[in-house]
Amino acid sequence: MFKAPSDDSLTTISGPADCRVTVCHSIQDISRADWQRLAGPDNPFLRYEFFQALEQTGCTARETGWHPSHLVLHQQDRITGIIPAFLKNHSRGEYVFDFAWAQAYERYGQPYYPKLVSAVPFTPSQGPRLLLDEQLRRTLDGPGIQDLLDLVIRQLGAHSWHLLFPDDQDQQLLEHENQLHRLGCQFHWHNRGFNCFDDFLGELTSRKRKSIRKERRQVAEQGITFARLHGHEIPDHVLAAFYVFYQATYLKHGQHPYLNRRFFEQLQATMPEHLHLIMAVKDGEMIAGALFLSSDTTLYGRYWGCLEEYSHLHFETCYYQGIELAIELNLQTFDAGAQGEHKLVRGFEPVLTHSWHGIDHPGFHDAIEAFTFEEAEHVRRYYADAVSVLPFRQDNGAG
Repeated sequence: MFKAPSDDSLTTISGPADCRVTVCHSIQDISRADWQRLAGPDNPFLRYEFFQALEQTGCTARETGWHPSHLVLHQQDRITGIIPAFLKNHSRGEYVFDFAWAQAYERYGQPYYPKLVSAVPFTPSQGPRLLLDEQLRRTLDGPGIQDLLDLVIRQLGAHSWHLLFPDDQDQQLLEHENQLHRLGCQFHWHNRGFNCFDDFLGELTSRKRKSIRKERRQVAEQGITFARLHGHEIPDHVLAAFYVFYQATYLKHGQHPYLNRRFFEQLQATMPEHLHLIMAVKDGEMIAGALFLSSDTTLYGRYWGCLEEYSHLHFETCYYQGIELAIELNLQTFDAGAQGEHKLVRGFEPVLTHSWHGIDHPGFHDAIEAFTFEEAEHVRRYYADAVSVLPFRQDNGAG
């Protein structure tokens, strides 16, 4: 395990565009007003309170291998940019998989860790990663961002940097030919003005429509009903029951959960307007749960669990109930998480995701560049194949 620098060992670095870059090892060292001014109020995963909850409950800490190392950009004594980032000694919880890269380094006796990761921990959702004011965004370009991050990792003693799941605006700024770019594919549901679940079903082919209705009917025939709860109206005992289910998802695979119960409690206390919980009930007892967060436009399905398996319960709780919740909240998009081809036949459409990487070692840089180029071709073909088998009627223009 690498020895992380002490919190007071890093001060400022001279960066491009007359920037001074401070590395902050706690979000408490950044004012909420500055963070929110640059992050905006909409995306729940970029809220100051979200990062604060992760840190204060010990989910992101040096001990967990998520050492906060947020980059704060100053111009003329004013904060004009923040890049949320973590110094890491492992690759877990990122959802852009570089385990093979780390193994290759190890085979050749080279250190892969520590690495600097700009991401929302444990959250494979696209969103802002470069929180820049408009003037600085106009000044910087792709090579400028690369030079800045290259400078930071050398100062930190890291061997690479990784910027995961940027949104379209950041993607335009990052994109240039000399950078390592990876593609991924997720599946998102889109609300086309639906007033109810049956409106959505009406967009599907007859066979897929019947299949989904059959799955939902089989869940109901098992005597399972659902309750939707929001924000502060979620009782303590319900949140506690959900956490047991969430924990079980990891324990079934021999893993410890990334998030602890205190994190969810703090999220409810500080961000209730973004929080939604769907609980499955059978014979008066809660048997499963799924927790969602929302922005003004998007529902994010993130955490799920159950103790016993029931036919189609996962699909109903996480997807069909999620679709109904998105319609109820009048949201345009439902991002139900990473991967999952099973979402495709249930009306979720393929979406390309992106990540950008800076590799300090010249030999490994060239090898990884060749890999990312070949991988991108596979992902593009996969995306095209997924579009070709979408379950929508051909006369409705969906997809």
